Amino acid sequence: MAKTKAAGSVPNKHLYSRLSYLHQAATFLGSQVGNTHHFESESPAADQSRLQLARHLLTDLRATSLKSQIRLSPAMKHTICKFCDTLLIEGETSTSIVENKSKHGKKPWADVLVIKCNACHGVKRFPVQAQRQKRRPQREQAPEDTRKPTTIKQPGLSDEKVDVTMNDG
Repeated sequence: MAKTKAAGSVPNKHLYSRLSYLHQAATFLGSQVGNTHHFESESPAADQSRLQLARHLLTDLRATSLKSQIRLSPAMKHTICKFCDTLLIEGETSTSIVENKSKHGKKPWADVLVIKCNACHGVKRFPVQAQRQKRRPQREQAPEDTRKPTTIKQPGLSDEKVDVTMNDG
């Protein structure tokens, strides 16, 4: 007989814990750059080797998630450069600014957080105040009966209005 699944079991739990460990280890190594109270007789070469090890761990993390088809959380993806797999630490390995490319910054909803990797100069952009769109299966389809008729005033005609209902078909 086949095994029965437990109610709270997670498939590939060992892969999720491996991904979590790799991210935690890379974050720890990245946070120790320039911090000399944990490690004695530090040099800039030791900081570079620590960053290289963190990059190697993040490369393994990305390869493991791609091979096992496990989605990384958006919060985890925001901390990793998608071009060179460097851990993005504000002020050390990356710089971030908020830019608004609307005319003279008049539209506050057009703010974009721009994170630039100092290693490869890759740029990641994230909308600041926008709500994330739900994934396709979780989106609700708008029923056709709830659509409002659109009133269009045609140019060249007197105050006559034409009611037009938009149909997708």
